Amino acid sequence: MRIEYDRDTCIGMFQCVAEWDDFEEDTDAGKAVLADSEERDDGLFVREVPDDAEMDAKFAARACPVDAIAVYDDDGEQLVP
Repeated sequence: MRIEYDRDTCIGMFQCVAEWDDFEEDTDAGKAVLADSEERDDGLFVREVPDDAEMDAKFAARACPVDAIAVYDDDGEQLVP
């Protein structure tokens, strides 16, 4: 499973931070940060989700008010949002 986070879409509500510890607040930028992620495109950060964190990653994606976070299964099918 992988998670994709569009930092440009983020509006800094930090709902994802409350749902998963791998999201952190960057109060200077007013955006969340996805730990251990790799920037694939300009502002799009991607990483694999550990098996024990799949539920937390899904909750973080569902909590985002602007759908800046998407979760995909191993076959590339989008699960959330």
